[in-house]
Amino acid sequence: MTQLHSREPSDVADTDQSADERRDHKWGIGAFLLVEAVLLLSFAFVAAIFRPAEGQPLSVAAILVATMLPTVVATGVALLVTVLRGNGPKIDLRWSWRREDLRAGFKFGFIGLLCTTIGAVLWTKIVGEENANSAVGALVDDTHLPIYAAVIMFLYVWLVGPVCEEIIYRGLLWGALERLNWGRWIVFTLSTVVFAVSHLEPLRTSLLIVIGIPIGLARLFTGRLGASVIAHQVNNFLPALAVLLIALGAIPE
Repeated sequence: MTQLHSREPSDVADTDQSADERRDHKWGIGAFLLVEAVLLLSFAFVAAIFRPAEGQPLSVAAILVATMLPTVVATGVALLVTVLRGNGPKIDLRWSWRREDLRAGFKFGFIGLLCTTIGAVLWTKIVGEENANSAVGALVDDTHLPIYAAVIMFLYVWLVGPVCEEIIYRGLLWGALERLNWGRWIVFTLSTVVFAVSHLEPLRTSLLIVIGIPIGLARLFTGRLGASVIAHQVNNFLPALAVLLIALGAIPE
């Protein structure tokens, strides 16, 4: 007698969904370029609106808006693209929150945290302490934010920012490159490099590549965005904590 074997629906979705089916959306590289243009234009707009008077520091509102608004707006456009030109973010961006994603995300996140810590120490010795700050760190330099603003900054850098960046780079860009039928390692490499370069911090590009590799591997080996989001959040915890403590004046810049 033939024994029938059943599989969970989620397993069927992963194993039976062909590569062509996963790439049946109508958006591609053009959509990613649109999102990047929105990101850059948003930065330029915020910089023009909140430009301080000569010799004056940035206001608290300017720091928060400059840190968060451009990326959030660009992420909204990315999600809208998947709705209007595809099957929605869950299908097009391979979004999920499974236990396997959490396990893989934490594993690659802690690996990334170790690599990032070592890389940051070596990189700081090469470029010097004065050039070692990230763009976010530079914003809070010499500015003691009120507690509410420092906490908002901490939560954004730790939790919200990684979600936005993963949607753009390991979601939209990854899906656009997959649609070109390039190998998955090429997709991983290109998305990692673009992720690093897109931060527009030339001195930190090599360090950002180191940061991006474990995060990209989480996306590569699971095939889903949830794992890379978790990995990114784990990796960002210590930098976010440092920004919080600097903003509060608890540790020197």
